Amino acid sequence: MDARAGAVEALKTDPDAVSIRRSLEVYYGDPAREAAMDAFYARFVRRGDLVFDIGAHVGDRVGSFRRLGARVVAVEPQPACTRALRAIYRDDGEVTVVEALCAAGAGSVPFSVNSANPTISTASPHFIRAADGAAGWEGERWDAPVDVASLTLDGLIAEHGVPAFVKIDVEGYEDEVLAGLGRPLPALSFEFTTIERAVAQRCLRRLTGLGFQAFNLALGDTMALASPQWMAAPRMAAYLRSLPYEVNSGDVYGLSRALRHRRGTPA
Repeated sequence: MDARAGAVEALKTDPDAVSIRRSLEVYYGDPAREAAMDAFYARFVRRGDLVFDIGAHVGDRVGSFRRLGARVVAVEPQPACTRALRAIYRDDGEVTVVEALCAAGAGSVPFSVNSANPTISTASPHFIRAADGAAGWEGERWDAPVDVASLTLDGLIAEHGVPAFVKIDVEGYEDEVLAGLGRPLPALSFEFTTIERAVAQRCLRRLTGLGFQAFNLALGDTMALASPQWMAAPRMAAYLRSLPYEVNSGDVYGLSRALRHRRGTPA
């Protein structure tokens, strides 16, 4: 057993990590899932790249980016998760863990923890209202409000450099994260949900204004692009509006002209 796997196993039996035990069991220890993830992200990430993981949770994507040879800045506001990230990647000098939330501005932000299901903790009150009474979201409770430190993507770039890829998964707060970005980047992804589609539409408008030109998406946790063709923002906006409610969630991927010119449009 390698050091990272040993750290994960130790966390699973740690009473202080009980709130994230299910996440550790789901997101670690599945070689087939890890291989599929690596093959998927290899479209966007090369050895030596810098990657930002915004909403890193317990770090399964961090692991994939590291296997691909990237340097990673992992941003996560929940102390149980950042403690796990530091334990799992403690011997890896290419992983920087930042206990904060990305937002439109630096300072602090009210944050709502879902104690029973911390993977959907959020800074978005609109997301919580959208989930209330929605099919598939029954019984979810955001029962532990806290204030967390906030910073911007521009601030992260100033401190760590320009990333080749940014993964954003922050439960309905994605548009606020992008409000803190004032420059184009080669590529990024943001999560969408069918309970609050307007967030994705705002993200698309923001990214178009920043110079992103081609979009695709992956549904759920499939690690596969849903469309054989990359598309402009208006077509992606219509695609998202047409998705059945039961899709629940997925990730939109955006490319700037710089990435398309340098690498060719990913397949």
